[in-house]
Amino acid sequence: MNATSPPPAAPEKTHLKIGFVPLADAAPLVAAKLLEFGHAHGLTLELSRQPSWAALRDKLLAGELDAAHTLYGLVYGVQLGIGGPQQDMGVLMVLNRNGQAITLSNRLADALAEHGTLPRALATLERKPVFAQTFPTGTHAMWLYYWLAAQGVHPLRDIESVVIPPPQMVAALTEERLDGLCVGEPWSALAQQRGVGRTVIRSGEIWPAHPEKVLACRRDFVTRYPNTARALVQTMLEACRWLDGAGHRREIAQWLARPEMLGVDSALIAEQLEGAGVPDGMRMKFFEDGAVNDPLESEGVWFLTQFERWGMMARRDDYREIAQGVNQTALYREAARAMGVEVFEALRKPAFVDGKVWDGMNPAAYVEGFGVRV
Repeated sequence: MNATSPPPAAPEKTHLKIGFVPLADAAPLVAAKLLEFGHAHGLTLELSRQPSWAALRDKLLAGELDAAHTLYGLVYGVQLGIGGPQQDMGVLMVLNRNGQAITLSNRLADALAEHGTLPRALATLERKPVFAQTFPTGTHAMWLYYWLAAQGVHPLRDIESVVIPPPQMVAALTEERLDGLCVGEPWSALAQQRGVGRTVIRSGEIWPAHPEKVLACRRDFVTRYPNTARALVQTMLEACRWLDGAGHRREIAQWLARPEMLGVDSALIAEQLEGAGVPDGMRMKFFEDGAVNDPLESEGVWFLTQFERWGMMARRDDYREIAQGVNQTALYREAARAMGVEVFEALRKPAFVDGKVWDGMNPAAYVEGFGVRV
């Protein structure tokens, strides 16, 4: 903001209740609250830990939460009324990229190593394979389904897909109720640390630098409180930028480790946040000079293509219009520029684990190009 720019309009609502599910990528919210980044923008934040994504969704829709750290795909599922009540939603910004993983039971991991392909490994099991994800339209379901299909396994026919909240994943694997799971860190790392499973692929290997958790709200929140929404984006950008500072991820891991947050060893959380030894394209990303955070409409459209691919919705010709309504790109870019954060408007063309490239241009042809679909 230069000397002649008018001061930003005051937030219409100053106390905000923000929901999160206990995962390492809730770090921006925890940093924003602990360091009170909101105060500079006229906001006071109250964090509200939720036991599951379904609980978070319900409280967000009921107005008990003003905004939330949530799954990108959950927002689009609610927008379309898939698996629950329909509500017009808003994605204010991307909070992080990467940081999820697929873990197999020891038995299945051993079978995969012995037989070389996942279909052959699954054939050794005495029951229909059971894989867990965290929400039917969520990112973990999409990463799991994409990876299984790329291995020649149909995720709707060849396995049983179940929903388990992230903190309960390791117990389910320990009790041998699961053959595999897809979840955000540190839960995959904890399963491996405890010797009950082995991580076989990180989500950044499926889609390098994929969008993961977003800051979301009901769209009427943006309509009623536009200045508040803008101030909240600025607050979270401050937190994401802080996380890129030297030593800050290890510092926030100490707070995430507390029983009221994740209740997991801080060293394990820090290891996932810092990504030591992990190639850059797979590492958990929060800011990177703003390259992480722009809610690009083409990325929202990708989730719609996967909903169509797996029969969650019939084909429509208005995917781009849906994404333009959900992703609050204009508001985000106004907030970012006011903070001197670079806006990355270039179209991304990610190459996925199966070699397919998504350029955001022709959703129908993209879906039809998959050999494994509903």
